[in-house]
Amino acid sequence: MSKKIIIVGGVAGGASTAARLRRLHEQAEIILVERGEHISFANCGLPYYVGGVIPERSHLLVQTVEGMESRFNLDIRIRTEVQSIDPEKKEITARNLETGVTYTESYDYLVLSPGANPVAPPIPGLKEAKNVFTVRTIPDTDAINGFIETKAPKRAVVVGGGFIGLEMAENLQHRGLEVSVVEMLPQVMAPIDFEMACLVHEHLRSKGVNLILSDGVKAFHGEGQDIQLQSGQRLASDLTILAIGVRPEVQLAKSAGLELGTTGGIKVDQTMLTSDPFIYAIGDAVEVQCPISGAQTLVPLAGPANKQGRLVADNIAGKKRTYRGTMGTAIAQVFDLTVASVGNNEKTLRQRGIDYEVVHIHGESHVEYYPGAEAMALKLTFDPKTGRIYGAQGVGGAGVDKRIDVLATAIYADLTVEDLQELELAYAPPYGAAKDPVNLLGFAATNLMEGLSNHYQWSDVQELCDLGAFFVDVRPCTAKPTELIPNAVHIPLEELRTRLDELPKDKTIHLFCAIGLRGYVAERILKQEGYTARNLDGGLTTLSGAQHT
Repeated sequence: MSKKIIIVGGVAGGASTAARLRRLHEQAEIILVERGEHISFANCGLPYYVGGVIPERSHLLVQTVEGMESRFNLDIRIRTEVQSIDPEKKEITARNLETGVTYTESYDYLVLSPGANPVAPPIPGLKEAKNVFTVRTIPDTDAINGFIETKAPKRAVVVGGGFIGLEMAENLQHRGLEVSVVEMLPQVMAPIDFEMACLVHEHLRSKGVNLILSDGVKAFHGEGQDIQLQSGQRLASDLTILAIGVRPEVQLAKSAGLELGTTGGIKVDQTMLTSDPFIYAIGDAVEVQCPISGAQTLVPLAGPANKQGRLVADNIAGKKRTYRGTMGTAIAQVFDLTVASVGNNEKTLRQRGIDYEVVHIHGESHVEYYPGAEAMALKLTFDPKTGRIYGAQGVGGAGVDKRIDVLATAIYADLTVEDLQELELAYAPPYGAAKDPVNLLGFAATNLMEGLSNHYQWSDVQELCDLGAFFVDVRPCTAKPTELIPNAVHIPLEELRTRLDELPKDKTIHLFCAIGLRGYVAERILKQEGYTARNLDGGLTTLSGAQHT
């Protein structure tokens, strides 16, 4: 018996559902209803179209209405808004936005993929502003491009330092604008922790971006030309982008009586079924479970939406599948840096009361002796008792994406930090090293678990200095004293064995070096000689980065 399925919303989730469903069920009647003009476009590419990196608007269109209708035999209705759902009658009420005609349509199954809307808080003067835009759809970028071409703005302000905000900052600068970024938090890129974000702060400023942290917009004046911040600072702006975040679009589901979750997203089970047995929901509008902590969360990313759409199609077609949750694997280009993360960072683990440990390493994209190696900083959070991996973060040049993808796979497969030591990853001088940075993370974490090493963090240094802790700098003899840890005793690693009598056995010796490796070797020497020692995780490189906010 043929089924009739209505899908509300296109783009990643809805379009994937429709295509997969047709491949599984040739006889099904599939109706895709989309409020906008485009059913499948690359919204992740929008900032790069504004910047001219993607030169042609048509390149953003993953599939056209005509292409999908002919290939998949779909009934696609663009510029049509679903106004209400009647779960008892199993029908929707829709309105054609061009003709104004309202009608009802029945369904056997309904799939909601409404997405999320940009957050636009009630800031005084926002409604009167004529130069403020959001970036969510192709019409949004059309409006921004049109404004740039006709008004020739010189100064831009991006409100929000998340992925979209920083991508827009970079691309507006590509268009020749002077750019300021205003972020209410003390750091950009909330998915990564502070000391990792500091590397991004330094890079943004080196590229000429005026980065303003721990401040927010209080009011717009002069139709948006004058921005007043909470601190009292004023910014002149010819063009402003609001990139504060997104809010799940749940009004349709809520009015239909569907249950919402604790985060405000549509509540679904592991099959993506809502509280109604004939209505599924996917994408940015749904609440998903973090497979690491078990907490409910919102993750507005294209990858999970595509996978959820495919899964729903399978379930409607009778192939029983369940969704294992969303780890939040994400990546962004910020000028010359790659910023990536997966899983739970320190902030999240603390909020959820989960015991964890951390290691930092600083590596290269490939062996240093082969030309073109680029530096990267990697961070791992894990369970110090079981070795279970909670999350990872990476900031650097080439190769960060590869390492985060490997670590995302390891988390998904329930590998432990001990397993990271044994991963056999591709190696040749142009591509990596015999001991890949992922292996190094495994070595460092396992050393902690086995008691071979005890470390202290960059965030502990100031308190230790205030308490008069005993520090030893084991960098080479050519290293200059660092102001970050004043009054440290300088004993190069190569001289340590012959200068042990200079060290007290009644105090903990806090070792440090540039990246942590020499400090670890020194720690092993001292411990086997009867000393108590700890090593600075990530070395001065991590500490110095965190000092530059």
